[in-house]
Amino acid sequence: MKDSGIMRRVDSLGRFVLPKELRRQLQIECNDYLQIYTEGEKIIIQKAQCSCALCGRTDDLIDFNDKKVCKSCVGLIKDYL
Repeated sequence: MKDSGIMRRVDSLGRFVLPKELRRQLQIECNDYLQIYTEGEKIIIQKAQCSCALCGRTDDLIDFNDKKVCKSCVGLIKDYL
């Protein structure tokens, strides 16, 4: 892992800012989801891979009531109704 030498202070709500260069490098856009987990003493942050709430597919996703649903499942639901 590359040490960028960048330090950030955590505010009273536990937030910090990811530097613009890192966001650009990892193609993190506004409203993207991030996965956060620990490995030993390290905090790992990575861009989340979104998937359909019904079937798990990761392509052709649309937002529906704060959930991701693929177009294939939307078609199946339309046919069912």
